[in-house]
Amino acid sequence: MTHVEDELTSQPECWTRAATEAARHAGALPAPGERVAIVGCGTSYFMAQAVAALREGAGQGETDAFAASEFPLGRSYDRVVALTRSGTTTEVLDLLGQLKGRSRTTALTADPATPVTAAADEVVVLDFADERSVVQTRFATTALTLLRAHLGLHTEEVVADARTALSAPLPEGLVGCTQFTFLGRGWTVGLANEAGLKMREACLAWTEAYPAMEYRHGPISVTTRGTATWMLGEAPEGLAAQVRETGARWIPGGLDPLAELVRVQRLAVAVAAARGLDPDRPRHLTRSVILARP
Repeated sequence: MTHVEDELTSQPECWTRAATEAARHAGALPAPGERVAIVGCGTSYFMAQAVAALREGAGQGETDAFAASEFPLGRSYDRVVALTRSGTTTEVLDLLGQLKGRSRTTALTADPATPVTAAADEVVVLDFADERSVVQTRFATTALTLLRAHLGLHTEEVVADARTALSAPLPEGLVGCTQFTFLGRGWTVGLANEAGLKMREACLAWTEAYPAMEYRHGPISVTTRGTATWMLGEAPEGLAAQVRETGARWIPGGLDPLAELVRVQRLAVAVAAARGLDPDRPRHLTRSVILARP
């Protein structure tokens, strides 16, 4: 079993623990009414997109998401939350340094012995969800679960769906598809972006991700019989029929969207195996991006 497989299968237990610990970390997490920005890089950026949409949708306050390198320093926030598994990512550390004394900052990380613990005002450590793999699975979803629970949006049904996602077989023939498109709405747009990234990282697949309503405004033109179009969450009316008319496979999101992401993680590992690739050694990637200083 690869590190990725081992880690992704532990997600139900990690989510349960994160939900239990959310109340203990409440003081370090955004309070209702705060104007908040959530930042990250790669997978963490896509989790930030999901959390921002969830928080604002729950009426907790204006919430934005940014790639750490693209943060608008001219804007004012009550709190900036940084998601960083390694705690060493250059763009995140640079941003936290620039925000020192300007905005309250909180870092969610997997490793307490990294520079981010000194760079942020407050730190939440999810070391039980740390990973050996380059490709992120359980840390990202566990951080999202902690924040989801903090918003009062986590339920035990989510964990049950995750167990189903791990045990139920993937749709027959899906591994043989040549193109994968992931769609989301609201908070699941971030999950769709992450699903596409997971497939690119682990198995070098041709993947795309869009807001579901935007898919019809151009991207559907590249859909073919070799395409699998996967909806994370509830689909807009009529979209499934339109996708099927192209000859593509339509994969409805029947589970909680976060559990659907677990199914995508499993698919990425399965496609990697079918293509003779090692998902623990993704091409051109490292566990953390640490940029050389001039």
